[in-house]
Amino acid sequence: DLNRQLHGQHLAKEVIVHAVQEFLQNPRPDKALVLSFHGWSGTGKNFVARMLASHLYQDGLKSKCVRLFISLFHFPHHKYMDSYKAQLKKQISETVQLCKQSLFIFDEAEKLHFSLLDAIKPFMARYDKKDQTDYQRSIFLFLSNLGGNIINEVVLDFWRAGRVREEISMEFLEQQLRAELQEPAENSYARSHLLEENLIDVFVPFLPLEYHHVKLCARDAFLARGLPYTEEALHEVARMMVFVPKEEKLFSAQGCKSVSQRINYFL
Repeated sequence: DLNRQLHGQHLAKEVIVHAVQEFLQNPRPDKALVLSFHGWSGTGKNFVARMLASHLYQDGLKSKCVRLFISLFHFPHHKYMDSYKAQLKKQISETVQLCKQSLFIFDEAEKLHFSLLDAIKPFMARYDKKDQTDYQRSIFLFLSNLGGNIINEVVLDFWRAGRVREEISMEFLEQQLRAELQEPAENSYARSHLLEENLIDVFVPFLPLEYHHVKLCARDAFLARGLPYTEEALHEVARMMVFVPKEEKLFSAQGCKSVSQRINYFL
């Protein structure tokens, strides 16, 4: 399904399947699996999280074993942080007690207050206390726009050098991404202890999408609605999108985010 429906993300596809498969096949993991998805809006982070939920659980996101938290929706006010922390810890504990395998998704992770990240740190840490609830079977996904600019710069540099994006290696990009996230800026990652304690297993880069990727997303949107389409219609949808930087006009500024709304124009 990733091969068929996720466009322009050779690194994300490979690393996510490998990490999840390895984790699920391990009879005794020593810690929860923690993946952090990074990239611009519309590049597929939410899409992959939903797909993962639907492949791990019959009811997908509706499963009682899946919890989705959206930063500004679930934790909007800094003055209630203590209450949020207690609530969040309770919800994670209850879900893990209920389900042998749990999935926790944190959308807009860069907007999470760092104290919330530190509060849930014990659920992601390595430990072997026999009397504790088994958190090691859980999967945590953090979805974030953080690092999107550095990822885009790398892809743009490759393009300017006449190299294809598929030549970008995970090692090279993950290194750049880690360095960017450790900058002492006002981001929760840098201020929490997740990075220094190496609790995030993999930083997954989502690359910016180009014109031909947007066309593929448009094709998928037509097919999802059972509508016929022409090559010209796909071009038309792609042409409606804004492309950046100003000179090259290489990357879709919103990825594929508003593509499905744009096909309403053809109905």
